[in-house]
Parts: sequence; structure tokens; C-alpha cells
Amino acid sequence: MAETKYDVVGIGNAIVDVIARAEDDFLVAEDLVKGSMNLIDETRAETLYGTMGAATEMSGGSGANTIAGVASFGGRGAFFGKVAEDGLGRTFAHDIRALDVHFETPMLTAGPSTARCLVLVTPDGERTMNTFLGACQMLGPDDVDEDVVAASSILYMEGYLWDPPQAKKAFVHAAKIANANGREVALTLSDSFCVDRYRDEFLDLIKSGTVTLLFANESELHSLYETADTETALAQLEQDCRTAVVTRSEKGAVVLTAGERVHVPAAPVDKIVDLTGAGDLFAAGFLFGRARGMDPEVCAKLGALAAAEVISHVGARPQVSLQALAGQNGFSL
Repeated sequence: MAETKYDVVGIGNAIVDVIARAEDDFLVAEDLVKGSMNLIDETRAETLYGTMGAATEMSGGSGANTIAGVASFGGRGAFFGKVAEDGLGRTFAHDIRALDVHFETPMLTAGPSTARCLVLVTPDGERTMNTFLGACQMLGPDDVDEDVVAASSILYMEGYLWDPPQAKKAFVHAAKIANANGREVALTLSDSFCVDRYRDEFLDLIKSGTVTLLFANESELHSLYETADTETALAQLEQDCRTAVVTRSEKGAVVLTAGERVHVPAAPVDKIVDLTGAGDLFAAGFLFGRARGMDPEVCAKLGALAAAEVISHVGARPQVSLQALAGQNGFSL
């Protein structure tokens, strides 16, 4: 087995988020399903951008947010994701490298521009995402550095990668490298609509043992097993996956592992401002703890702490050191 150099390496869509406040009637007028993630083309992206209110731009992307969170805990992170050699692409690369995350994916010099996600946040903190994948779709197996994957304790991938065909191949290629080197392979289901599109393939990844650690929220879990009953879905998930983490918003999270269930409450938060990134940062805390050999309950508590921090402000990445925050809350990292 290769020497461990990184705690977590992520593969995901390298996206710059454009975040704006919106009322519910705006979503209705734009024919958007509240809380969903919609894939849009560049024309629609430009049109929607023109109708949105004042917006804030910041680096995002589900997997990249998670790796940023791992780094904030003091973890060693790496990331593969494709951006174009344009303004947004340079912003993304600068931001993630500034966190001491290893990011060396070659920039795209011709073709589509860097991906962007237009995020509309309603007064209740719920986010509705409209994503132009752009350069993300050009990520392929050649962009996966085998040595980095082999030297990472955990390979973490987002379900959104299953949309672009080349990215899917990169996902499979990386998983084979991780499996061959005895590393853990983690997958987040990303979105219930994403699960609807690829249910059978996701189930195959889990049941075959290619994926050994699964992250899902309740709606994604219900979609995966086509049931509205959480207990039924949890029981099936226990049979299918070695370790799984199901987040349940204000009801906390449950970790399924080795025939046991560990329930962890949600961490307190004074005011929910923006739910963008809650699942991404929960995964960050859990993965950091997992890579450092902590037990499932501590991992989940770190996840809950990170999720509470990120929903207390606009944007999907932490605004304080999660390592320091953990220390203030009695965790010894």
C-alpha cells in the first residue's frame, strides 16, 4: 500500500457559485422546483443570471466544498476537477490552493467556460440550484493522478459526476485505483433527482462493494429505495452498504455500520441563513474524523458541527477555522 499523504481526495464538479436572495414567487415565475438542482445550458444560465437579484460569487461545487471543509479541520486534502482557463477558472484554482489543498488538474484551454451554479436562497434558507456544467463535463480519466488516489486514505466522489459521461469514467477509474490500494471509497448521492436518474447504477456501486461509505439525506435515501418510509429504507441500506451516513436536517444524523446504528443530534445554530453546503460540510467533518481513525459517533458530531457553522452564513464554505471551532467545543483533533 502506498504511503498515506492525503486524508481525503475528492473528485467533483469544479464550480463557482453565484448566490442571490429570492422570494418564493420568483421561483414560481421561473418554473423552478424549490430545493432542487437543475442542469441548464449556457443560454439559460445567462438569462437566469440577468433576472436574479444582486449576487455574490464564490468558489463552490459539492465535492470541492467538502475538501475545503476537510482542510479547515486541519486535514490534508486533494481535489480533481476541471475548470477553463478563464476568470472564474482562475478564481476557483486560487481559492482551493489557498486552503493548502493539492489541486493540479490541467485547465481547459478550448471549449466551454468554467462551470457556474446559480443559487437562489429563499427566506427560509432553502436553496434552489441551477447549474451550467461547462468545463466540468470535460473531466476525464486522464485527469486522475493515480499516485494521489493511491496515497489518500479516502476517495470521496459526488453523485453529480454521474451526469457527464467522461466524468463518470474518471469516477470509475479512480474507484478502481482506491480499491486496489485498500483505500475507502465514499460517495455522496448529491440530490434526489440525481438518484432518480441513476438509481440502478448507484445501487450497483454500493452492493458490489465499489463504494464502502455512503452519504445521503432522507430525500435521497427515499429516492434510492423508492419508498417514503425512512425505516424501510434504512433497513435496506444496512443490508447493502458497509457504512452509511444519513443526515436528517434538524433531526440530526444516523450512522449505519457493523450492524449498529449511531444517532447523533444536530448541532445548535442561532439562525439558519443559507442551507447551501450543509451536506457537503457534514461530510467534511465525518471524513476528516474517519481518516484520522475516530469512532463513528465522533465523526458524525464533527460533521454536525461543520454543518451548523456553514448554514449560519451565506456561502457553502466555512468562514471560521473548523479546527479551532472543534477545539472550542471540546474535541481533541
